[in-house]
Amino acid sequence: MRGAAPHELLGSVRTALTEHFAASAVNLLMADYAMTILQPVDVLPYTAQPLSVHTSAPGRAFGAQRPHVVTGEGPAGVTAYLPVSVRGDRLGVLSVTLPADRYRPPVLDELAEIADILGREILVAERDTDVYLQARRADRLTLAAEMQWQLLPGRACSRSEYSLGGQLEPAYAIHGDNFDWSASADHLTLTVTNGMGEGIEAALLTNLAVNALRNARRAGLDLVGQASLADQALYGHYEGAAHLSTILLRFHLATGQVEIIDAGSPKIWRLRAGTVEPVEPEAQLPLGMFEDTVYTVEPFDVRPGDRLLFISDGVYDVASPGGERYRERALTRALRDTRLLPPSQVPRTILEELAGHRGPSQADDDAMIVCLDWYGRTS
Repeated sequence: MRGAAPHELLGSVRTALTEHFAASAVNLLMADYAMTILQPVDVLPYTAQPLSVHTSAPGRAFGAQRPHVVTGEGPAGVTAYLPVSVRGDRLGVLSVTLPADRYRPPVLDELAEIADILGREILVAERDTDVYLQARRADRLTLAAEMQWQLLPGRACSRSEYSLGGQLEPAYAIHGDNFDWSASADHLTLTVTNGMGEGIEAALLTNLAVNALRNARRAGLDLVGQASLADQALYGHYEGAAHLSTILLRFHLATGQVEIIDAGSPKIWRLRAGTVEPVEPEAQLPLGMFEDTVYTVEPFDVRPGDRLLFISDGVYDVASPGGERYRERALTRALRDTRLLPPSQVPRTILEELAGHRGPSQADDDAMIVCLDWYGRTS
């Protein structure tokens, strides 16, 4: 794989697995932006039949994030479906069909390791080719959505102290909402943004804010410095005509202590020991609203077993046909119903439930959900 051209990763894997394992078929399926279907990478966009992540055999491997083996499919023998993921970020599924007499449990372990390496090589290859990004598209992205998806660090991330996942909707026409994270040996910094406006203008506003926050973070500024620099950048460009609501959090991995700046929204809900409750830090001014706004951090803590859910108003304020806001009862029920799912699956599941709550009406705002599970650091 390392010697292959970026667009030829699958070809190199297919050649090697045919030679060393007598594989009769090798395919790579990529998850689309909405995380609802899997599409092959070795055909032109939109020409192959997609597979559901909910009802197909490769979808079972994708959802469980474990190899799934199907036997007895005619003379082909055994087909192994292997999740392709990087640090908890689910990219797709590698399918390998072997003769029945060549399949053994140790072989499955080797194939799973190859799928893991393939995921990392795909992330590197995406710097130089569009092949894998095209395979993720079930439809054309709007320009604003293109900008937003390129701005994200990924859709999930996990390590021993925490696991998190996020999703944006409508996946192919998102314009303002965003999330970002960065981790070091001792801290996790997370920002969750509820974008203002529509289309390109909303995407440009969010891009400026996120890059200003990253610039300040990478310069070593604390949370107050990050908020202040982004606030100045937005006000300097828009002079108060546009502003951005965001939450900035800095988690101390060793202690579970959290610094937070709530600059407008989104909302935070916590599931702790079976109890669902909102977390309501002191509200401060959105970024870019006024010149030289002073921000202060507020402390709170997370405990092992806590789940935090960050939601934009495109989720929070959605009304049912009968007029009931999602936050009133449905959100609490959704948090409890998804408590056994990993954070990478929670946002997609709740957004699907949100569509049912909304009914036949079309969404009139972006919807964003980020889920974080806190495990803590053992001594």
